[in-house]
Amino acid sequence: MSNRTQAPPFLDGLYGKFVEYGIKYFFPTARLEAVTAGSHQSKQRITENSDGSSLTLNWLGAQYVLDNGKPFSDSELKLLKSIGTVLDSRYRMILDPALVDQRFELFRGLPEDRYVSAYVDSRPYGGEVWTGPDRVEDVVEVLRTTSLSTYENRRISTGTLLFGTQPDPCHALPSTPAGALRYSLALTSIRSFYRLCDGLQTLALVDQDGCLAEVIDVEQWAEPFSNTELAVPSPDRYRTHSRATLCGGHVCMILTPNGEMKIIADGVQMFRFLDGRWRLTDAERKYQMWNDAIGNSELARRLFVALNLAEDRRGGLLVVLEDPSSVATLVSRSDLLSSLPDYGPQPLSGSKDQLHYLLHRRRVLELPTAVLETVARIDGGIVLDKDSNLLAFGAILRHQDLAEFHPENIEGGRTTAAIAASRLGHVLKVSEDGLISFFQNGQCIWDM
Repeated sequence: MSNRTQAPPFLDGLYGKFVEYGIKYFFPTARLEAVTAGSHQSKQRITENSDGSSLTLNWLGAQYVLDNGKPFSDSELKLLKSIGTVLDSRYRMILDPALVDQRFELFRGLPEDRYVSAYVDSRPYGGEVWTGPDRVEDVVEVLRTTSLSTYENRRISTGTLLFGTQPDPCHALPSTPAGALRYSLALTSIRSFYRLCDGLQTLALVDQDGCLAEVIDVEQWAEPFSNTELAVPSPDRYRTHSRATLCGGHVCMILTPNGEMKIIADGVQMFRFLDGRWRLTDAERKYQMWNDAIGNSELARRLFVALNLAEDRRGGLLVVLEDPSSVATLVSRSDLLSSLPDYGPQPLSGSKDQLHYLLHRRRVLELPTAVLETVARIDGGIVLDKDSNLLAFGAILRHQDLAEFHPENIEGGRTTAAIAASRLGHVLKVSEDGLISFFQNGQCIWDM
């Protein structure tokens, strides 16, 4: 029998603040308005409003309207549901002493870590009393602590594969070895633990009981899917990790050499912890928007070489023009690949123009990916048309003063160039902090 008590008034106010914090953390530009308040009686419910850009949230006995200014994606709706599930679970625990005794650990750690955990695996936050570990939260705590540590004065990279709960014909359910340790914060006190797996070639396999079962070779694990094309391009460094999660519901969680945390499931990176905060990648939807804009699936995929630049923390600009003739507006004649000695004045000695002949009349789709990536690293932008004809590389893009049009968007030279170029086509901007942005019609469409 439940020993649930009546909630004091301050508790509803406190959890109203938790709702506001959780939503603002992941949706900083959205507008949240509390419509009604009440006791915690109603069932959690999210309703899409007729305007297509706002939601009505019935949470914790109160009603809110959340306006995003644009339609919410399926991933964003799932994240909102995860936030509500965690807060509802914690609220119920406070009102029921029996639940507090059983699941007090749900109050451990940062709230945003719990929201991410519930998104990946909601079972520990369901209505039924959960007796197993919250494996995702355990791993996040380990990775957070590890990111603050060094081993022999070097930053540590590591990673885990959480064995899934779905049928997997390729891998047997691991047995828990005698004396197996729970994959939790206690492991970080063992110095040699940091050398156990590097997160790139080897991963720690965590069984369904949350224990460290074995160390696996991620390429060997993903071998059954080695020839499978991923729905969304992945950085070369983590393509095998994505394939490792294509079957069985396995989840890959990585701490990269850059100190970034990644969560990969169903072959797609779902979350990344970058610049001190979690980000929902929403990669499937964003990649589809880019693919639709380019109108050439092969070219759209090839240009996601930008992911490799981001992993290496190298900046870059990739511009696809709608009308090739507009290139003269954006790029000076000396930067155009058509400006060869046979077609105009001799280039200055020591200038980049002297190398233009190497890529004259080349198509991006005909270039090896490694060559395209190398060229993209040159200071300046790559400019091409929708037929993948390379028009310029290492180009300084020309633009008028955009301050009067986008005063809030002007952050630096690369952002300004991206805004200007996007008025003539579609732009991927890669920042040196690892963020990729898609610009179109003078606006930033998404960040990833």
